[in-house]
Amino acid sequence: MNVSEPNFPFYAVCSPEQAERFRERTEEGLWDLLAWEVFWRERYDYLQSRGYLLRPRFRPGWTPSWLGTNHNPHYCEDSICSMLSEVIDSTRLSDGTRVMLKTVSHLGDEIAIGRLLSRDDVANDPTNHCVPIFQVLQDPIDKSKAIIVMKYLRPFNDPELRTIGEVVDCIAQTLEGISFLHRQRVAHRDCAAANIMMDGEPLFPQGHHPVQLDYLEDGMHYAPYLSRQDHPVKYYFIDFGISSYFDPGVNPLVVGTQGRDKEPPELDNHRPYNPFPLDIFILGNLYRTEFVEKYYGFEFLQPLISSMTQREPQERPTAEAAHSMFREIQAGLAESTLRWRLRSRKESVPERVVYDTVAVAREGIYKIKHMIK
Repeated sequence: MNVSEPNFPFYAVCSPEQAERFRERTEEGLWDLLAWEVFWRERYDYLQSRGYLLRPRFRPGWTPSWLGTNHNPHYCEDSICSMLSEVIDSTRLSDGTRVMLKTVSHLGDEIAIGRLLSRDDVANDPTNHCVPIFQVLQDPIDKSKAIIVMKYLRPFNDPELRTIGEVVDCIAQTLEGISFLHRQRVAHRDCAAANIMMDGEPLFPQGHHPVQLDYLEDGMHYAPYLSRQDHPVKYYFIDFGISSYFDPGVNPLVVGTQGRDKEPPELDNHRPYNPFPLDIFILGNLYRTEFVEKYYGFEFLQPLISSMTQREPQERPTAEAAHSMFREIQAGLAESTLRWRLRSRKESVPERVVYDTVAVAREGIYKIKHMIK
């Protein structure tokens, strides 16, 4: 029988013929759980018993919600599969908070480093930009693994940054965060763009779906979002899978070429190197590729980036020195510069004229509002 909920959008309703085709494709396995989703389905009941609820798709015995209806499965939340194999979103039953779960091996240092960076005496330190670890659960099936419960975050550049000031804030926070990390004698070793995320809650007053990030939690309607300029966010480092901790007095040396950024010249599988200057290079390279090479107007960053990406690791500044250098640069930027829009190097001349006109008008409105105040 074809039925349609009152709040189901008209564009997501299909004809009886389409509904039959979707039923056939469902039975053929088109929307079956992927291998890594089966992993989480097998742990659904255990996680629920520990206070964490996975989405309906992962419930044992799940039946697709669109079967027996005229709903297009592409607009049904439980048709949305997880794209990442090691992590999944979940709801903490005690307070309804969304969290992330990650399966990790007991053999590495990720759990120990995560606990170190989330301990009580540093958890509320405003300079701590490491993803908080709320709990560590023993995997109920594979005793060699654990499941860590973390703060839910989204990519640092989604939605895209829009003003120079938003980029400046991002750089300030990441330099502050890497300084904190190094003070804890931890080298991240993979602090590339994919491992920098943000708490997007201030930007999404109505929330958003944990996989289809542009949509509301129903997976059907676009999620409206606010400006970072008026609603600042906090940035975090994630994924300490190849990070290293060093006891006081220990010479910090590692080997290995793991990590997303392959440009640091010291990476070597046999010759030991200091991983702390490596972090500085990776961040400097990130600022260059994500900001300077994509947008106009960041010439003021060049001295910092050149210093951070020196070929010889010993010639790079420490995290504290790089942060201090950036604070001096930041202090010299005019407020109007910080409010100016990001101008993509890919935009055409007509696009630039239109966008600049809008930006000038917006700046004029901003000044008028503050004159009235």
